[in-house]
Parts: sequence; structure tokens; C-alpha cells
Amino acid sequence: MITDRMIDQACSDLKATCGGVRNDYFGLLYLQRECGLSREKAVNQVAFGGNDYGLDGFHFDPDRRNLYLYQFKYSPSHAQFKPTLQRLIDVGMERIFLTPNQDDNKNQLLLQLRSCMIDNRALIDQVCFRFVFTGDPAEAERSQVLDKLREDLENKKYLVDQFFANRQVTLVVEFRSVDGKVGPVADMRQTRVYDLPLTDLITQPGPDGQVMHIGFIRLIDLNTIHRDMGQRFFERNIRYGLGSSEAVNRALSRALKQIVLDGTEKPAVFAFNHNGITMFAEKVERVDGQYRVTAPRLLNGAQTVTTFNEFMNANKDNPRLAEQRPRLEDLRVMCRVITNATPEFVTPVTINNNRQNPVEPWNLHANDLIQLELQDKFRSDLGIYYERQEEAFANLSYEEMEEQGITEGKAVELVRLAHTFLVSDGAIDKLSRIREVFEDDRIYAQVFNPSRLKADSRHIILCYKIHFRLRKLVNEIVDKGRNKYEFVLRARNLVWALLCQGILNDPELPDHADAFGQGMAVPADYTALLSQIATTRVRMMLSDLIRDSAYADKVAEGSFAFLRTNTAYNRCMEIAYKKWKWVDKRLK
Repeated sequence: MITDRMIDQACSDLKATCGGVRNDYFGLLYLQRECGLSREKAVNQVAFGGNDYGLDGFHFDPDRRNLYLYQFKYSPSHAQFKPTLQRLIDVGMERIFLTPNQDDNKNQLLLQLRSCMIDNRALIDQVCFRFVFTGDPAEAERSQVLDKLREDLENKKYLVDQFFANRQVTLVVEFRSVDGKVGPVADMRQTRVYDLPLTDLITQPGPDGQVMHIGFIRLIDLNTIHRDMGQRFFERNIRYGLGSSEAVNRALSRALKQIVLDGTEKPAVFAFNHNGITMFAEKVERVDGQYRVTAPRLLNGAQTVTTFNEFMNANKDNPRLAEQRPRLEDLRVMCRVITNATPEFVTPVTINNNRQNPVEPWNLHANDLIQLELQDKFRSDLGIYYERQEEAFANLSYEEMEEQGITEGKAVELVRLAHTFLVSDGAIDKLSRIREVFEDDRIYAQVFNPSRLKADSRHIILCYKIHFRLRKLVNEIVDKGRNKYEFVLRARNLVWALLCQGILNDPELPDHADAFGQGMAVPADYTALLSQIATTRVRMMLSDLIRDSAYADKVAEGSFAFLRTNTAYNRCMEIAYKKWKWVDKRLK
């Protein structure tokens, strides 16, 4: 076991000559212990200081014919890998395998690694990226953020292939604990490569080296990619398929039936009536008369792909489908494939290519890093799925839920979570302008601030679930005197915000969090607790509020719009402080 004392001793012994930071010496000791290296050799296989491009160490094992590339974090938190893994993806892979000499300030480790790779090029059969830390690798494997970054890293496999002159070399990415424990779902996923009979492509250069390849693709080839990759094909999209009930999808189904089964339309007309699809790929190259597409991801066209798949499944036993196979193979749509593009460039491309179906502003934030981190948070803390992508939870199989560690049968939804954060902040005026929250970058950054990741997930769920019983709770206040409290029907969001504060200010909050905050069900005991707060606390605050001289004229006129303002909330909290010493408690 590598201890703090061992790291501090190694740092004390070598820092004067090697430099670097404390974490570098954890990597040094790991290579000595795990790989059986002498200290003198290990020193030359560890990065000390910066300019490492996301690579902390390496080792070549000639017996196993494996090249090991390491990132080291002396921390139990797998989140520590995010920035360095991103750096490895953005520039590190290209520096390691393709253009090592483009940076004169590169770390000495890259020079040592390059020499090792060249000397052993014919011997290396497997390149293994190992992300070593002191935490649980199973949690790292379940992380949505790390899963996305891992996939992005695997999609750089073509750079490995280029270095080894397309000799079959496997790429393995795994997270492992310093004690040798490996995540249960670590595997040898290969970068998906498809040879497609696209029509001759034309290209359009982008503003900063991006390339758009334009041609026509067969629907059966899109279907093959989808069946092969599953939902990963849609990972860069802002949503999954919207379902056959949507008008656009019904029209696609009718067109497929008329062309393939009925024969009343010619296949060539399909491309004229279709807007086309857009993909992102790591690489597109012409090979033997076809186009080789590396690591494709659909940016727009999920409705086309899912509808075609449903059509094929619905008619798999229909003999007409086999009879009309030539018609099926003639169905093409215009296809644009974007390459050489960063995620920052791909995101607006995705947004602007999804305009044909109504796109809500919150859909456009589905793949933001903070949304991925919230998905990780709810999964790891409570086993609850966070539905950041529209219709994603409905498309999740039981097997996928089990693999991801999801134990709850109901998801936390993105927009309703935004509502919950707003009411906890007392920003109730924004609930009626929720589009603005997602359209204004400044407001969005406030609502989905990284500090939310520090909040107790159980407290978030306690406040989130109030909405499920809000109508009942409002009616219970009104039932205390309909003539006196009927105005409360116009103050639903204010009631939600005050109930949230009532729960968060309750001295028994830890017990409530344990009892009611660990799942999505709303048990009778929790409803009873909320009812008590509503009728004995919130009712009193609202009663005092409308007697306030500042609102006397409005109440006399029957105008209660002030109940939807932040000022009314703040006044209620002043009342609550005087009566029960409540203070503003935020979910962060």
C-alpha cells in the first residue's frame, strides 16, 4: 500500500532534482510497485511538472506486449480526472501518436515515451490507458461525465492506428484503484468504423479548419449503425427519438409504407421530401470506392433513424418487405458529416440542425457539463436517474438501469429541477419565465451553478417532491377558510418556496432527509409533514402578508399579482424569522 509517508519521503528525496508536485511522486511509487521498476528507471517514466498533455506516466511490458499510459490522482474522487482527461483528448493523443514535435516545451516524459514507442512499434499489441486513484473504480465507470470523456478518448483510436501503420492494436481504457481493483464494466470497446456507399462527397471548409462532407446516405446503413451502436449513436444529440405519435414521425412512416410496401411512390422521391441528417465523425476518408467514417455520432436525424427502425421492426414478418428489398436499399437522405471540430463548435451545429421539430431552450443545454455532473450526482448519491435529454428515461432498458446503478423507477426532470433551484433561492418570479432562465446565459449560470453539486442530494429531493403534492397542500390551506384564504390559489409558487424553506429550516431535517429524501416516492408521512407546515406555518405567513400595509390597496382591489414576486417571498421570510427564526436556506 502506498502511504502518505511514503509519498512525502519520495518527494523530499527527489524534489530538488526532479521538481514537480506531490501527486507526481504517487505516480512514481505506483510504477515502482506495480511494474517492478527501479527508482532510477521509474523517474524517467513519470511526468514531473506541467506540459504533460494529460499523461502522467508510462510503461512497456514486453512479455504482455502492452504499452501502459497512466494518469495518477492521489485522491478518492474520480472527478479529479475530468480536466486532465479532457486535455488528453484535446491535444494529448495527437501529441503522443501523431505530432510529437510541435511543442518545443513538451515534458521530457513525451520524449522518453516516443523513443519507447518507436523502439517497440512492432512488439506492441495493446495500448492500455489506466486512470489510477484511491477511490472506487466502479463509481468512475458509472460516471456520465467520465463515460463521455472515455468515449471521446476511444474515438481517437484512429491516431493509434496511424502510428502503428494500421496494424491491429487494441485500445483499452480503464479506471483502477491503487490497490489493483478495476471497475466491473471496464472493457475493450473499439472505435466504430463503417465503410459506407455514400454518393460522391463534396466538402465545405469551416472557419477554423472544420470540414463538412455532403452527400447521400442509405437509410439501411443508418439503421445498421444505430443497431450496432444503440443509444450511443445519439449521445451528441439534444434528445432521443420523440416517438411515433409525433406528426413528423407519422409522416415518415406513411412515406416508408407508400414507397416500400405499397409501391405507389418511387424511392428517389424520399430524398427530395426529407431535410437530411447531420453527423459528427472523427474522420472521413475514401477507401476502395466507399467512404470510411470513424466514430460517427448523430447530431440531427434521430426521428428519421428511430422511425425507420420502428418501420423495420413492425414489418419484419411482412413478406412484402423482403420482396421490395431493392426499393428499401434505394432510400437515401442527404447527409452532412462534420469532422475536425471541437465540442464547442459541434454544440451550436447540433442546435441549429434541430430546428425542424420544436426545440425548447432547455433542450439546448442537455449536454452541458453541469448537466452531466448533476446526472452523476443523483445516480451516485441516490440511484436516481436525471433526465437531462428529452425522452431519455423512457428509452432506458432495465439492463441499462441496472448497469448504471439506477434503482428508482422515476426520474428527476431537468426543467422541474430548475424550478426547484429557483424556489429554494426565493426567485419565484422566474418560474413563470422559465424560457428566459435557459435563454439568458447569466441567469442559467446562476441557477445551474457548480455549487449545486455540493448540496445534499436528499435535500434537493425533499424540495423537488413538494411539487407532486402542491395542489393538495394549497387546497388544504384554502379549506381553513375559503373566503379568507382563496387568494392562496394564486400563490402556488410562493407556497412551494415557503414549504421548501420550512423543510430546510426544520430542526429534524436530518431525520426527514433519511426518511423521505432518498427516493422519488411521496409517502403519506411526508405528505402529512408538508401539510402540517402548510397549515400551521405557511398559512400564517400569507395571512400576515396580505395584511401588510404595502399590499393593502392591491388586496382591496382584488389584485394578487404581488404574490408572484420575490418581494412577497422576502417579506414572508421576514415574518418567518420573527416567528420561528427561519433563515434562507439554499440548495448548495
